[in-house]
Amino acid sequence: MWVVKYRKLFYTVSGLMVLAAFVSLFVWGLKPGIDFTGGTLIEVSYGKDRPDQAAVTAALVNIDPVVSVRPSTTNNGEQEYIVRMKEVNQEEKAAVMTGLSLSGTATTTIKTFDSVGPVLGAEALRKSIVSVILVILGIVLYITFAFRKVSEPVASWKYGFVAIIALVHDVIIPTGVFSILGHFAGYEVDTLFVTALLVILGFSVHDTIVVFDRVRENLSHAPAKKPFGEIVGEGVSQTFTRSINTSLTTLIALVVLYFVGGSTTEHFSLALIVGIAAGTYSSIFIGSTLLVTIAGADTKKGGK
Repeated sequence: MWVVKYRKLFYTVSGLMVLAAFVSLFVWGLKPGIDFTGGTLIEVSYGKDRPDQAAVTAALVNIDPVVSVRPSTTNNGEQEYIVRMKEVNQEEKAAVMTGLSLSGTATTTIKTFDSVGPVLGAEALRKSIVSVILVILGIVLYITFAFRKVSEPVASWKYGFVAIIALVHDVIIPTGVFSILGHFAGYEVDTLFVTALLVILGFSVHDTIVVFDRVRENLSHAPAKKPFGEIVGEGVSQTFTRSINTSLTTLIALVVLYFVGGSTTEHFSLALIVGIAAGTYSSIFIGSTLLVTIAGADTKKGGK
């Protein structure tokens, strides 16, 4: 099949995307949200008459010199600001409310006023990292167990190893995208972003296992001398339409959520869009073809 035939091209494309993501992470890093750093998140609505952004910022800089004020608009046309600033106490909270209303000259409706302490932020970061590691470990162990009866021409543990490569690919790309967006557009990563990564891991490994399982079935009744590349190609062909249709319908729903879901779910849905697209690509063009490459390498070693 053409997927196996042109696998070097797909490796190159993926390699360039992953390299760009790593470079971005190394140069700019990620911009952590208040979930990880601690601070206060405020969502304030001004109805249809929102004051000037500079005026709101100027009213809050005495409380927090690095306050962030970002405009937002709801689906029904309400004009809002999303404010991120340091953690505030009760006395400062009253001053913040006064600043947001520009000393009473603007009518405000506070939709969100959440504070996260630095200790809770550090704990959330630790738990997020542990969650991702545990999910990856659990997935690899499951794949190794599920394919334990497969030994030729690729050992069962190598299916798990290939799955790790695909999962790293699927996580690094959206993380790199958010690194770039964080530098140029101020996008922050929070616990919702970590949730999106966990969803991406689950969705990606589902696609990968579907392809691997079809390869396993084809191996069980294939002629002894049939090339492994042909068997993998047939497996990809048999699952190609299913994988594309499943991912496409999911992406359609996420794109709609991105545009109509409001600021709360905007970054979450964007991370899922990028990650699921990358996961579909890796399941079809990277995971399956890596099996062929590994099988070829094992054959060469065995022949020496």
